Amino acid sequence: MPINADYKYLAAEKEFLKAKTNDDKLKALQNMLSTSPTHKGAQSLRSEIKARIARLKATMLRERAVRKTSGVSVSVKKEGAAQIVLVGPTNIGKSFLLHQLTKARVVVSPHPFTTVRPEVGTLDYQGVKLQVVEIPAIVHGFARTEHGPALLALIRQADLMVLMFNTVAEKALLDKELAGVDTPVLVFNHQADLAAEIWRRLNVIKVYTKQPGKKHDLPPVDMRKGSTIRDLAEKVHKDFVQNFKYAKLWGPSAKFPGQIQGLDHVLADDDVVEFHTK
Repeated sequence: MPINADYKYLAAEKEFLKAKTNDDKLKALQNMLSTSPTHKGAQSLRSEIKARIARLKATMLRERAVRKTSGVSVSVKKEGAAQIVLVGPTNIGKSFLLHQLTKARVVVSPHPFTTVRPEVGTLDYQGVKLQVVEIPAIVHGFARTEHGPALLALIRQADLMVLMFNTVAEKALLDKELAGVDTPVLVFNHQADLAAEIWRRLNVIKVYTKQPGKKHDLPPVDMRKGSTIRDLAEKVHKDFVQNFKYAKLWGPSAKFPGQIQGLDHVLADDDVVEFHTK
C-alpha cells in the first residue's frame, strides 16, 4: 500500500541520506518520524524508523561511553572550509603526509601503531583553511576495537578521505573495514600536487571580493559549489542582499572581465565579485 508521504517527509528523508554525523542522522530520523503519515498503511514505515532511531541512540551511547572511560580523546570538531581524513593501515606514512601537508608537529616513526589518537593539522590552500586529520591505523576488526566506532563516525563526517595503501592485501583490508562508509575517496598515489588534487575533489570553491578601483581582497571566501552571488552577499554582509544593485564579475564564470551580473548567477572557483549597492 502506498504511504502517500508529503514533501516534508521526503525532505527529511533526503536530509538523512545526506547526513554525515550521527547527530545529524538522529535529527533527520526524528524529523522523518514526525512527518511520516499516521494512517494504517504507514505503520510498518513508522515502526522501522523508530527501530533505526533506537539503534542509532544505542550506538551514540556506546561511543560516548568509550570517550568518557578511556584516556584518549578521539573526537575532532570540524573546522575550516572542509575536513579531510588520512586513512590507511599501520606504518603507511600517514604522519609524514600530515606533516608535509600542514607542517603539523607529529611523531613520525618506522614503528607500527605510533599514532593512537587522531592528529590534526591545517592545510592553507591559497588562503582557504582546510582541516586535515590523521586517523589511527585501520586494523582487522576495526569496528570492534575500543575506539573503532568513534573513529568510523569521524571518517563518515569528513568531506574527503585520502586512502593510503601499498599492497593488494592492504587495499582489501581497507575495503572490508570501511564497508558502508560513503565518504568521497581520493587514493594517494604520490601526486605531484596533492593539495591541488584534494581541492579539486572537495565541494568547495574560493571566491574573492573587491572594492571599485582596487585589487581583490584577501583571504578569499570559501563557498559550496553551486553557490550564487546571493549566497556570497549573505555571507559577506547582512545588508548586501537588501541593498543590492548589481555585481561586476571577473573570473572563470564571467563571459568577459567586469561582466554585470545579478544575485542568481552561479559562481565558479577563483571568481572575483565587486558589489554595487543602492
